[in-house]
Amino acid sequence: MPNRRFADGEVVMGRWPGSVLYYEVQVTSYDDVSHLYTVKYKDGTELALKESDIKSQSSFKHRKSQSSSSSPSRRSSSRSRSRSPGRPARGRRRSSSQSREHKDDKKKTIQETNLALLKPSENNTRRYNGEPDSTERNDTSCLILEQKSKPDLEIERVLEQYSLRPRKEEKKKEEIYSEKKIFETIKTIEKTSSKTKELEFGGRVALFYLLPIGKVVEGLPLSNGRKLQYRINGFYAFVLTAAAIGTLLYFQFELHYLYDHFMQFAVSAAVFSLVLSIYLYIRSLKAPEEDLAPGGNSGCFIYDFFTGHELNPRIGSFDLKYFCELRPGLIGWVVINLAMLLAEMKIHNQSMPSLPMILVNSFQLLYVVDALWNEEAILTTMDITHDGFGFMLAFGDLVWVPFVYSLQAFYLVGHPTAISWPVAAAITILNCIGYYIFRSANSQKNNFRRNPADPKLAYLKFIPTATGKGLLVTGWWGFVRHPNYLGDIIMALAWSLPCGFNHILPYFYVIYFICLLVHREARDEHHCKQKYGLAWERYCQRVPYRIFPYIY
Repeated sequence: MPNRRFADGEVVMGRWPGSVLYYEVQVTSYDDVSHLYTVKYKDGTELALKESDIKSQSSFKHRKSQSSSSSPSRRSSSRSRSRSPGRPARGRRRSSSQSREHKDDKKKTIQETNLALLKPSENNTRRYNGEPDSTERNDTSCLILEQKSKPDLEIERVLEQYSLRPRKEEKKKEEIYSEKKIFETIKTIEKTSSKTKELEFGGRVALFYLLPIGKVVEGLPLSNGRKLQYRINGFYAFVLTAAAIGTLLYFQFELHYLYDHFMQFAVSAAVFSLVLSIYLYIRSLKAPEEDLAPGGNSGCFIYDFFTGHELNPRIGSFDLKYFCELRPGLIGWVVINLAMLLAEMKIHNQSMPSLPMILVNSFQLLYVVDALWNEEAILTTMDITHDGFGFMLAFGDLVWVPFVYSLQAFYLVGHPTAISWPVAAAITILNCIGYYIFRSANSQKNNFRRNPADPKLAYLKFIPTATGKGLLVTGWWGFVRHPNYLGDIIMALAWSLPCGFNHILPYFYVIYFICLLVHREARDEHHCKQKYGLAWERYCQRVPYRIFPYIY
């Protein structure tokens, strides 16, 4: 095992992930297992870097001084790239003495500049994800080069000097990194494999995903600037599945069979999720390091197996994590709820389902249809951008969602409950309030991430960060830090109230959901503090409440 090169507290030059830029950082710690250095930037941002991404200040300056001895063609290319946009092109080549003076002046300029955050103001705190002022909307970066004593023309030269194009790949113009892509620190790239030919998920639902129906959209930029493509047709899959279920019922198929064998189906799904997780971990062992999940690459087998070792496992264009995230679990949840409704009618010899069963089915159907209709919004969530696909997500998507989220309907089959119409109306209003908070908060966040220049979002203010993104301080995200979680909890309560108060089983989901969201909120807090540094501390001071206003 190689010895560590840099000591704690040592000031070195660290490469910003996904870019060719080096900044001054301080080493804070070293992980002997993952061999990663935790470094701290001047603005408080902490990142984990590999040893190959860290250089001593002396070697960095030495390499920089040697750049003047490059070939004539390289020098010519460098001069053309560093020309100020406002400087007219010259018709003749400069003399060697002029070139040296130009380079010396450029080095002096760079030494007298430093990288600083764009200070927020009332005009530039209107957007999220680092959207600039209305006069500079084409600039997607939150960072500027702050000049100490040089005029604006020199700043343009410095910006050009920090070209985002890797010098060894100048011929590949399509791989040029933009400033926006530099600050996207998602640690993965698209990975396709042709070794596995058979489809892992049988049945109509998987077939609907592969059909060329629905638009194709791009996910958020990966660490190398590339974007994975996703076909958005979950709602169509739901409609086709509903048509297939309707056809089966027309031919007298007994769907309540799911209720009679509820546990058998749940256990079978659990076994399948375990087998799938084993397959995912085995295939991840052959994946390149850049394809691994940031949170699932600890080197500990149990932890990586549970959280997911590979970020976006794909078989050809079939994205396993994206498929399982919505379709099997959510559509299966609705099918199981329908089976419970039919089982209640048959067991209790009813001509129509009970009012509590109608409320539970209607509320949860709205939630599922909303998720599938707004399928594109899931591409900006941590499940897609940060978490690997392992046992945690596989079990959650294929077992927990369809079989635990349907506990209210399952309970009502064996425990008939009567509620009055006024009570039903009050519960419906409560569910609508939770849904409104949930949907409007998620839409607000997703619209910012997708199109921060949308004029409809001009009223929103934000705090810029060193990553190029921003932290909303108005709207729902200025009310509490996680308004979508607040809406989730309110809806979960509305789903359980029709079951009465005679048993804790219908409220198990509410208790679990609160615990889950508090855990995820704590994880988000830790992640955001590391990612945004001092900007997150300012945001927490501006928005003190996490989920529940004036309480927590």
